[in-house]
Amino acid sequence: MKIGIFGGSFNPPHVMHKNLALYLIKNKYLDKVIYVPTGNKYVKKDLIDVKYRLEMLKLMVEDIKDLEVSAYERKKALIYTYQTLDYFKKLYPNDEIYFVCGSDNLREIKSWKNYKYILNNYKLLVVKRSNDDIEEMVGNLKSKNVIAVNIPCNIPISSSIIRKNIKLNQNFEGLDLKVKKYIEKKNLYCRY
Repeated sequence: MKIGIFGGSFNPPHVMHKNLALYLIKNKYLDKVIYVPTGNKYVKKDLIDVKYRLEMLKLMVEDIKDLEVSAYERKKALIYTYQTLDYFKKLYPNDEIYFVCGSDNLREIKSWKNYKYILNNYKLLVVKRSNDDIEEMVGNLKSKNVIAVNIPCNIPISSSIIRKNIKLNQNFEGLDLKVKKYIEKKNLYCRY
């Protein structure tokens, strides 16, 4: 089985996060996707507590076959990508483990802890974000384990735009209805 570990802040998770995972499964890149939101030690502006991000992810994917959510990075210590991938390889020793990320992450991969280890031991499915030349980026890494995925997307959605819109009391476009209701109920993203 091919298992995709979809890491990110998911702050908040939106429909493109779900659609991307479903596309990868439908087009036989993967058999299952596990969302792994970064823990609270990850330094990122406006990052809400991981307990809320986990709950929103669970709501977004409930009742969808082959989509799961893991709280692995919820631990108090900072956890690096290579550690997360190793953890899932131990859980699924007979399966192939892939890391799913956007091309914005690939631009920064050389700053990741043990990035060469990741490139040598795991496959990366890299999805184009904005105007990145993904094929050039993949070629520059000279790794057979980095696979460019061009997903047709005509909706420019990002978590940062959604947070901004919520803060400005504008629309919640791009959110799953259950996630939208959860954000409203918990009054998330309005506090800063």
